[in-house]
Formats: sequence, structure tokens, C-alpha cells
Amino acid sequence: MGKLVHTSQIIITREKGPTRKALIKGFGEPVYYGIHGGIKDFYKVEPEKEHAATLDHIVGAVGG
Repeated sequence: MGKLVHTSQIIITREKGPTRKALIKGFGEPVYYGIHGGIKDFYKVEPEKEHAATLDHIVGAVGG
């Protein structure tokens, strides 16, 4: 087995509606996840504030 080089330590809490706050160890500011654009239209939800969806972060990480 290979050597473990990193373990992510993240606490995610739901704020309101689809908005979630992620506290990532080692970073001072939280990361917010939510919905926007076609996603909110699909689910017929209007968030108070639009945030990038978790899908956006996954696509960005893979394409990065």
C-alpha cells in the first residue's frame, strides 16, 4: 500500500435551504455550496443567494 499523504478534514453544515457551509481545516474562510442557474430551475428553488454547486467544484477539480 502507498504512503498516505493527506487526509481532508471538513465539517459541512446546512445553513438555510440548499446553502451549505464547509469549514476546511487549514483555511480561515468557509466555502459555501448551493445552487444556481439551471440547477435551481430544475429543482424549482429560489435561494436567497446563489452559490456554486458541489458539482461545479468537482468539475473544476477534475479539469484543473
